[in-house]
Amino acid sequence: MAYFVGTAGWTVPKQHLALFSSSSEGGKCSHLERYASRLRCVEINSSFHRPHRRSTWERWAATTPANFRFAVKAPKTVTHTAKLENAGNALLQFFEAVHGLGDKLGPVLLQLPPKLSFDEGIAREFFNTLRELHSGNVVLEPRHESWFSAPVDRLLRSYEIARVAADPPRGSELVARPGGWSGLAYWRLHGTPHTYYSDYGEDSLRRIEEQLRRCEASSYSKETWVVFDNTALGHATANAVWLDGALQDTDVLKSGGE
Repeated sequence: MAYFVGTAGWTVPKQHLALFSSSSEGGKCSHLERYASRLRCVEINSSFHRPHRRSTWERWAATTPANFRFAVKAPKTVTHTAKLENAGNALLQFFEAVHGLGDKLGPVLLQLPPKLSFDEGIAREFFNTLRELHSGNVVLEPRHESWFSAPVDRLLRSYEIARVAADPPRGSELVARPGGWSGLAYWRLHGTPHTYYSDYGEDSLRRIEEQLRRCEASSYSKETWVVFDNTALGHATANAVWLDGALQDTDVLKSGGE
């Protein structure tokens, strides 16, 4: 099992700076280099709001370690404006740029709007176009209850698309469990009970670790990603460092900077 644990964005809050290196071989490091000195992945959400040049993706790839990976959120022009319909041109422009990451590109995240219900014809056409442009890992975060069914899971498996396990779960209990293609498991932890704000205390983190270990024991997936999105008060960073240390069996500091 390959584990990738990180946060949404690479900002390191001041209260957790001591957990990360402040220098590189060339001297003082950038924010991304500091982040990548401790964690092996990051989820890029800015790509949802605005495009980045290919040269930007190439620069980010060049300034991170060989084993570092980027998960990238697909643009809202695809998921929220077009609502998956006739999105070929927007997808093409997105992939032409993001492929600048090369082999450091991890999963592409498609987060759907809460009111977007499942339509098999639209979904199939979109997934066909998607797979013509990109053969790498893709993970879907639907938020309408119509996407959580056995037929939809079978469709996702046929395109090798994983479904996000999200916390806090809303609607179907299936929201909290990974679904679709089992070659990849992707957890997005937004904070409970207060989304984006709540800390996952040590007891919660141990339960998350146990849940991931059970998935590993069942050979659910070959690769597991865990992204902490409870960034509003900086808790995501310490939570990610703790869990990464636990999963990697290293003597990592398992607190928020003590």
